[in-house]
Amino acid sequence: MIYRNSRNLLWVVPLALFLTSPLWKPALTDFLQPRGEYETSSRDADEPVQNFIMDVITITLSNKGRVEWVVNAQQAFTGQTDKEIGMIDVDALYTDQNNDNTHITSSEGMYDVDKRHLILIDNVVIRKPAAGQEMFTELLHYYDAVKMAISPGDVEITGPKYTIEAGRLDYNLATNAYDFSKRVKVDL
Repeated sequence: MIYRNSRNLLWVVPLALFLTSPLWKPALTDFLQPRGEYETSSRDADEPVQNFIMDVITITLSNKGRVEWVVNAQQAFTGQTDKEIGMIDVDALYTDQNNDNTHITSSEGMYDVDKRHLILIDNVVIRKPAAGQEMFTELLHYYDAVKMAISPGDVEITGPKYTIEAGRLDYNLATNAYDFSKRVKVDL
């Protein structure tokens, strides 16, 4: 009589799976276990990620309400940290306290927001039209907090009646004082 109604046998299937689980369960869990390595991120889960890449960016640096620097770049991206902004094809304009403009270009740049430190790299050209000067170097650091521009590498400055070549330049933008070092050569 039990065989006539097959629905009554349906409860036997779960019972059989339960009773035989010690035999097949270890093999199934081993088969379903994830393979390979999974590296967890070194940052905290609560720390937001702020990586970016942007085309055409402008950074403006002001001092006491007066715009001193306008730095344009064709592309910008997150640097080593989220406080650093990397730039490509930099075109900057510095306006001093006398409203004289200095135009600066470079192939690459980096700006550290916390330190207010601008780094211009590769083919740096600085033009001061009011003085008729041009400066060429491969690396220029600008420290906004102390108003110092430092080129630790070779520098060439050309003016209307002179050419200066040096191995290093320190320039104080507040006082317009130059300090050259490392084999200075002047042609008048």
